Parts: sequence; structure tokens; C-alpha cells
Amino acid sequence: MIAMQMPGFDGAEVLITGGLGFIGSTLAIRLVELGARVTLVDAMIPAYGGNLFNIAPIRDRVKLNISDIRDRHGMNHLVQGKDFIFHLAAQVSHLHSLLVDPFDDIDINIKGTAVLLEACKAHNRTAVVVRAGTRGQYGPASTLPVSEDAPMNPKGIYEISQLTAENILQLYVDHFGIRAVNLRLTNIYGPRAQMRHSQYGVANWFVRLAIDGETIRIFGDGSIKRDFLYVDDCVDALIESARQPAAQGKVFNVGFGTPTTFREFAEQLISIARTGRWEYAPFSAERAAQEPGDFYSDISRIATIVGWEPRTSLDEGLRRTVDYYRRCKEHYW
Repeated sequence: MIAMQMPGFDGAEVLITGGLGFIGSTLAIRLVELGARVTLVDAMIPAYGGNLFNIAPIRDRVKLNISDIRDRHGMNHLVQGKDFIFHLAAQVSHLHSLLVDPFDDIDINIKGTAVLLEACKAHNRTAVVVRAGTRGQYGPASTLPVSEDAPMNPKGIYEISQLTAENILQLYVDHFGIRAVNLRLTNIYGPRAQMRHSQYGVANWFVRLAIDGETIRIFGDGSIKRDFLYVDDCVDALIESARQPAAQGKVFNVGFGTPTTFREFAEQLISIARTGRWEYAPFSAERAAQEPGDFYSDISRIATIVGWEPRTSLDEGLRRTVDYYRRCKEHYW
């Protein structure tokens, strides 16, 4: 991973919530390369993806605070003196919220965001806050590609909680002058993800199945389209959105922009891994009810205002991903 020369981070004080997770740790490594002084916050909730191995390359160059974003006193302390805050801590499983326990989404995604923003309001209104939401906030696409102005019709508690958190952040921008950016992320894949169960990201779970020589089940006829984005490109979008003053107060899609069907993704992955296989599987009634159909993002707004575009092809991203997990499998399986 080659660090881009982005001004504004050399010597900057940065806080990352969810800093031991998939995107948070990848962001931390990039920011350290850029000269930032990084503090990571992670509650290390079991099965959520926090992994100390994720920050092995920078472990002695960051501050690590094992704490929860819902802790008001802790967050009041941690936001002080920070130039940038990347808010990535969240419950991100659609199925967990819908079928097991909806209260984690309400408590972590909504309350946690409010606690962080109240801390900023009281102790640091000058920090730039960048929050990661989800494309699931849109629900089924009304038109393709999906722009930021598309109607919102989320179909799960997780997606509703993320949309609520986005609205809360916008309120703090409008009423309290918090300098913030909301991002809606598409299907992110790559190194450092949670790989022990399938609830956090279908793309990375397909990678595990391929590496293990297992069968990838493609529901329906495999023609459903998604917007798969490599994690390094996602990190670039986070960083560029933070450093661009024109981004503050706005919402941006972060995706690849060009769709890939699930069948195409599986076939390309298996060709690269040289292991695994795929087969069609019928939709259960439950899965059919939850399936939003085709989705891919219109990323013209972030390209125009922030100057960000993805740089990593699906082929290259999958090659890097497969190589990483084969080398580091013991830390993720």
C-alpha cells in the first residue's frame, strides 16, 4: 500500500472510532504513513471484527484505548485536541438487527453517534468529523445508478439506525456548527475484515469460501448487481473527504461506480484463488423478502467536490485480498 501525499495530516491529531476493525485499522495504517498522530477507540465486542493483528504494522506508533463510544465521560476526554475524527464504530449486521437483537443498532449506532457529537459540541467544535454510513439506507433502488438525492426507504433496523445517525450528524452541522461529512459506503472488501462468520460483508465471506475450497452459493440466477469497492479506495475517500473543506456539511456515495453481478464476482474470485467453486441456490422466502435487488452508486458528486475516484480494479483488489488472507489466515479464521 503506497501512501498518497495528502496535505493536512502530517502532525495532525486523529481519533478513529472502531479503530481495530476492518476499515478503521486500514485507515489508521494509512494515516500513520501520512504522519498523523492516531488514537484508536474500540470496544472489542466479540464477533464485531476488532482484531489487534489488524494494526500489527503500526502497533507501537498509535495510541489504543479499549473503550465504548457510548461512554460519555470517555468520549468527552478522547475528542479533546483532535483535528480529525473518523466515526466508524457501529453494529453493521443487517441479519443480527433484524432477526436477533435490534437494540444494539439503536444503542451503538444512534446513541453512540449522539454521545460522540455531544462530546464534540462541548469540547471540540473545530474537529472535522467524517462518519461512515451505508448504501443500505436507500433500500431498493428507484433508479440506477443511485444518487445521493434518491429516496430513502431502508428495509431493516440496521439501515434505519444508520440513516438516523446520519440525520443526527447533519443536525449537529446545522445547529452547532460541527464540521462534518456523511458518507454512504457500498460493498467494501479487502484485508483486515472479520472472516469468522458471514454477517459482515458478503464479498469477504466469498473470499473465505474460495480460499477454503468450499462452495459459494449464488442466489437466484446470479445476475443481481452490486458495487464492490476495495478497502484502500474506501480509505482514500475517507481521507480526501476529511481534508476537503468543500465536503463539510454534505453527503457522498462511496462506491466503485461500475456494477458487477454476483456470478461475475464469484467466477473472477475463483479464477484468482484457483480454489473453490460456485453453484446456484434458490432464494428462501426470507431472503427473497430482504433482497433489495440491483444496486450501484452514482459517485459523480464525490468526484466533483472532493476529487476522489476509485483506483483499484476488481481483479487487482481480489488478488491483494486473497494473497493477504492466505498469508495471515491464522489471525482471521
